[in-house]
Amino acid sequence: MNRAIAISMAFGPEAGLEIVDSLLLEQTLKNYHLLPSVKGNFLLKLGRKREAFEEFQRAASLTQNVQEQKFLLKQAKVCME
Repeated sequence: MNRAIAISMAFGPEAGLEIVDSLLLEQTLKNYHLLPSVKGNFLLKLGRKREAFEEFQRAASLTQNVQEQKFLLKQAKVCME
């Protein structure tokens, strides 16, 4: 996932999104809340707000940390503005 972020910084969010999408196939990352969070961030940067909203919502549902949930739900809200 760190590689996806670095690649997106160098080559844009579309390049990072390709890596994140491939990581979604990894069973061990299936319920890792940061993965949909990063995907949501890339989608938002690409102007794909509805998809970003869904990813931030998914990320919030996967974490038990209340502060992270609040942050992720706030990010989801930003997508709908």
